[in-house]
Formats: sequence, C-alpha cells, structure tokens
Amino acid sequence: MTTLTVETGDGAVLKVRRQGSGAPVVLVSGLGGTAGFWDPVIARLQDRFEFITFDQRGIAGSTRGSAPVDIAQLARDVLTICDALELPRAAFLGHSTGGCIVQTIAATAPWRVERLALSAAWLRPGNYLTALFEFRLGLLHRDPKAYAESAALLSYAPGWLESHWDKYERATANPPADPETQAIVAERIRALLAFDGSDQIGAVTAETTIIGAQDDMIVPAFLQEELARHLPGAALRMLPDGGHFYPASRTDAFTAIMTDWLDAPLTSERTER
Repeated sequence: MTTLTVETGDGAVLKVRRQGSGAPVVLVSGLGGTAGFWDPVIARLQDRFEFITFDQRGIAGSTRGSAPVDIAQLARDVLTICDALELPRAAFLGHSTGGCIVQTIAATAPWRVERLALSAAWLRPGNYLTALFEFRLGLLHRDPKAYAESAALLSYAPGWLESHWDKYERATANPPADPETQAIVAERIRALLAFDGSDQIGAVTAETTIIGAQDDMIVPAFLQEELARHLPGAALRMLPDGGHFYPASRTDAFTAIMTDWLDAPLTSERTER
C-alpha cells in the first residue's frame, strides 16, 4: 500500500491510499467519508485491481480546507486526486453519499469515467430520506451518543449485527461530541440532502451498475429502482439483505457483483472530451 497526500486549491490536504495492482478503481465512501470503509472489499480484490481510496475533507486523516462543502465540491476533490495520481480515466464506485459524488463526476466529466457503479445511491432524496437525515441532523446536536448509536443500528442488518457486536461497540465508542466534529458531520448531511441529480442524470453516458440491498433502512431499495429507471441500460443488482453497510456485512456477494461489473466488456463507445 502507498499512502500519500493531495492538496486542493482551497488548502484541504487529503490522505490518499493506493492498493493492489491492475486496472484503477476509485472507491468513494459515504457519509462517514473514510478510506477504511473499503478495507474488506480491497482485501478480497487487490490481487486483480488497483484501488484508490481516501479520507474525504475534514474526515480522519484529511483536513477540512476552506471551501463550502457540497456534492459538487466533493466531486472536484475526487478529480483533484485523480489528477495528482495522473489518472485521466478510471472506474468509479461510490456508496451512499459517495454514489452522489461519482454520479456527479459521471455527469460533469464523462470522459474521466471508464465505467460507473452506484451503490446504495439515489437520484433525489424524496420524503423518506429527507425526514430520516433531518432527524439524524437534529439528533447529532441534541444527543451525540444517541446519534452514533442510531447510525450503527440503522446501518447493519439486525441478525448480522447481533453476531458482530464489536462493530456496534467500535461505532459508538467515540460519538461526535465536540462542536468542530459536529459541524463537519452536519455540513455533510446538508450536502447529501441538497443533492438532486435529476437535471444532470441525462448526461451520464458511462455503462453503469446500480447496487442495493432490499433491507436497507437508510437508502431504501425503491431509490435504487428509481435511479435505474432514469439510467436506461443500467444493470440493477439487488442483494436480498445486508442492511446499508452490505459491503461489510455481505462482502463476498458485493465483491462478486463488483467483479462482474469490472470484468464486463464495454459495449458503448468511449466518451471523449
């Protein structure tokens, strides 16, 4: 594994990891924003692909910078990393908020996207997602411990979490109690709530796989189905269970879908600048 830092124009310093060998795949995590979210996936596939992961601005090993945080800015951060690594084109996979980020990259810089995977993503938040994250935003400030506990309980399938209770204990050990951390989490929640890809989805030309889980309580299956309806020709791959964090709880099934996605021959013409 190679670890490096990339500085953005507004002064954020992003901690980046390169692991594995093969065709490059950029993995973008969700609200938590950490590179470590992808560790179980990379462990299974690093012999076949090179993975680029990173801590998003203000998260873990990356500094905040001064730019306002929205999905467009987070997408620019990803492309800044790709430029620094001299990756003019790659496969992009984003989970949850990361799905909004790579969806934006595919719409605004299609020549950069070799192929696209949207995992637990959405086109627009709708009533359910909006109510859920507004509730979580309020809980973040009222009771940070309860915020962390509810996030862990919502993110995993109950049976799996019961058998892997250490995940709950680690997820709730350090709730976002200080004002600076709360501000970073809050701006990220506001960014995902503000995202609506309806006006840009028609510009997505990359061959796309949409992935979800039927029992996801954070980004429900109907949002994956709506996204698929707006991307004619996209492959829709739904796991029967796994909760929101199915890349961790159903890693074998998830990596099997990833391998199918990455190995499939490209049938459409490459989009050039």
